Order: sequence, then C-alpha cells, then structure tokens
Amino acid sequence: MPHAVDHRAILARFAPTRGGDGNIFQDIEPARLAHIVVDMQNGFMEEGAPVEVPMARTIVDNINRISAAIRASGGHNVFLRYTTPPDGGPSWSNFMVRMGSKAQGHQEAFTPGAHYWQLWPTLEVAANDTVIDKHRFSGFTPGTCMLHAVLQDRGIDTVLITGTLTNCCCESTARDAMQHNYRVLMAGDAMAALSDEEHAATLHNMAFVFADLYSTDEIVGLLGG
Repeated sequence: MPHAVDHRAILARFAPTRGGDGNIFQDIEPARLAHIVVDMQNGFMEEGAPVEVPMARTIVDNINRISAAIRASGGHNVFLRYTTPPDGGPSWSNFMVRMGSKAQGHQEAFTPGAHYWQLWPTLEVAANDTVIDKHRFSGFTPGTCMLHAVLQDRGIDTVLITGTLTNCCCESTARDAMQHNYRVLMAGDAMAALSDEEHAATLHNMAFVFADLYSTDEIVGLLGG
C-alpha cells in the first residue's frame, strides 16, 4: 500500500492561503501536460539495493495507471533516470563527501548500463515515451539534465510529478519546476519516501506554495479516464 497520508487534509489546511481553494490548477490541457516519473530504477526499488526505498515498489501500479491515462489523453510521459555524473561535467564533490564510505558504490550503481541504473522492469514505458538522464536530484538543474529544453520544445506548461524519493528528487524537481514557471501537480499516492512522516512533510511543503496535490484516481478523472 502507498503512504497513508491524506493529501486532502493537507490541502484544506492551506486553502485560506490559496484563495480559499485546495487545488489551483484544474483546467488541465493534456497536450501541454508532462508526467515526470522520477528515478523509478532498480537502485531505488530492488530489495537490498544501494538506496532501497521499499515503499516505491507499492506505487508502480499507480504510476502505470497515470502513464496510461496520459497517453490516452494526448499528454507526454517523461521518465527521469538518476545517472552518475560523467567525468569533466559540473562538479558535485560535496554530495560525494556526504555519501562518505558509500560514495564509490553509489557511483558504480548508477553508471550508465549498470543493473541498478536500469528502470524497474514492471514500470510500463511505451515507445513514444521519453527517458532522460539527470545528474542531480532535480531534473531542472542547469547543465545536468535536458528536461527543461525537452519540455519547452514540446510546449509543456504543466508537470505532474510521481516517483521516488518524495522528499528528495521529487521535491527538488517540483520546486525547480515551479520556479521555472511550470504549473506543478503531484500525485501523493504515486510517490514514495522512507517513511510516512518524510512523505507528509514534503506534501505540506508543496501545498504551501509549490504544487497542487492529487491522488491517482483524481488525476485519471481530470484526464477523462
């Protein structure tokens, strides 16, 4: 089961600061919507993986449902894949310092072509979906990911975030998307963290000013499913 966090209660708490409404963006134009699936890779999903997020295995069905609804409505699915930064790229030495003794193993795990770098096998990725590598937590960090350029080329103005970890790469991507002037939606039951508390903390942060919060059922309904 996905995290037991009621996104509607969180929205109700922040409604007075959002013009009296829970969610702001309900007029979704599918052709201008991109579903951003964050880091659903073996290295985060598999039992015993370097950065295992057990709850992530419970959200695959919801992500697949959303992806199917996006395709059927004419939207875009984009799968982000965390990838070890290449030699000669922008330095991220401070992250490696924070990783400590696990740094080398983490780098090897997410090297292109490695088993842990691959997308989770039951994640449904269609031929017309897009897979993009990123070298930071956020898909919008300049010089480390092509996400913003791809979205701009397709005329995207709204992004829907799913994936893992809720409070790391999902939150980082959502924050930066909003500051790049995208309308941001997050599917609470299609993201995963290491605990309900961490997951809920991000949903509170996002509802404050960064994003609208939905369930998978609500997203599918918005798309006419």
